[in-house]
Amino acid sequence: MIRHAWIDPGEAVAVVQQCALAGLCRATVYAQRRPPVVDANDLLHSRLIDEEYTRHPFYGTRRMVIFLENVGHTVNRKRVQRLMRLMGLSGMAPGPNTSRPRPEHPVYPYLLRGVPVVRPNQVWSTDITYIRLAHGFAYLVAVIDWYSRKVLSWRISNSMESVFCVDCLEEALRSHGKPEIFNSDQGAQFTSEAFTAVLKREGVVISMDGRGRVFDNIFVKRLWRSVKYEDVYLKGYATMGELMLGLTEYFAFYNAERPHQSLSNTAPAVVYRNGIGGGALILDKFGRAGGASPVPLRSTGDAPPAKAKSTTASKAESKAESKAESKAESKAESKAESKAESKAESKAESKATPGQRRPAASEVKCTT
Repeated sequence: MIRHAWIDPGEAVAVVQQCALAGLCRATVYAQRRPPVVDANDLLHSRLIDEEYTRHPFYGTRRMVIFLENVGHTVNRKRVQRLMRLMGLSGMAPGPNTSRPRPEHPVYPYLLRGVPVVRPNQVWSTDITYIRLAHGFAYLVAVIDWYSRKVLSWRISNSMESVFCVDCLEEALRSHGKPEIFNSDQGAQFTSEAFTAVLKREGVVISMDGRGRVFDNIFVKRLWRSVKYEDVYLKGYATMGELMLGLTEYFAFYNAERPHQSLSNTAPAVVYRNGIGGGALILDKFGRAGGASPVPLRSTGDAPPAKAKSTTASKAESKAESKAESKAESKAESKAESKAESKAESKAESKATPGQRRPAASEVKCTT
């Protein structure tokens, strides 16, 4: 490639002689002068991708491949990746990691697996999400009631410090009393001393999601999906002021007017106020022994849910135990019999004299 730089078509010496002096083939010199050939298919696909990205900026390469296929263009995903990279396009998700732990902060166990939520203010939870603005990101934190899905308080901030999370928690406690259990993830904002001290002061039991278990706090995750797809993505907020006004309007609609399918198409504020029609349960796939709750529940019925299941559970356990015992006994008996037979055979072989033939199992001793 260095010798190619020696060739100058503007010199008095002909290119043929320059190539001969430099030891180069003229074809390689002329090939570099040709403009790059632009593929017509690349131009068409780039135009289609750009138009679709303008309509749906959260589309990544996988969805773009499906979109192109639906409009009659079968394209490999690698080509879509190359074209989007050339145009500087990328999907809106995933965004910044909002759940970064601090190793020095204490982590509390998860207490809600298999626990039925049967009344308002039994379990609250919180989480942080990000919202993309015209220049940078904003961070949204909210506290919700699990029974009714009502948003009790929320705050936005342009930083990930724990101050706005503590303010959000304090507002929820002032406006709605206190819960029995408060759940969060293991993010540094929620494991900090400033945040946990407020819960300890109020006598609230602290629960935290297991690492990598997104379904432990699924109700807040579902709230973020509703907020983004029903408000943020439609309006495209540019500044913090616009975001504040828009979310104030949306959360008022979410609590008082928006019907929830899980609440029999009732608004969360109505369910929270009346205490009827709500509920939540994180399934216990690990089968906690006895089905007892880690935190005592003040059930409104005659017997707690754990006792209601005790008869069926005890019958199943006794049946399994008896089956296991009978299987172990039969196995021990067969093992003892085989051991006795082998011992008798070895004893008979040791009594036989040298050269004596061992009697077959089918031979019968006859007496005359």
